[in-house]
Amino acid sequence: MTEVLTKETFLEKVFNYEKNKEWKFEGDLPCIIDFYADWCGPCKAIAPVLEQLSEEYKGKINIYKVDTEKEQELSAAFAIRSIPSMLFCPTDEKPQMAQGALPKQQLEQIIEDVLKVKK
Repeated sequence: MTEVLTKETFLEKVFNYEKNKEWKFEGDLPCIIDFYADWCGPCKAIAPVLEQLSEEYKGKINIYKVDTEKEQELSAAFAIRSIPSMLFCPTDEKPQMAQGALPKQQLEQIIEDVLKVKK
């Protein structure tokens, strides 16, 4: 299951940008953060794909969602200008951002290349 993050849970599970200037990943597993909004068509289209991936990679990666309408400070912190935007966070390297509703195959490729996780 994908989990919706608030600012508080984001600071705890992903990156505490109030405490650290430099990127420091707080999680145990690599993760994908989907920045979305309820009114966004492409966001709705990609939601079931992310649910599938969260099942297929259970125990290997976490998939989180951030509602850009409710969490405007988080969106601003990551300069989110278009949605869906996805932040791919490996455990020991800098995160990478991808924009748009990417097809499942491309997401799996990014999971393998950026997050260094195989199915």
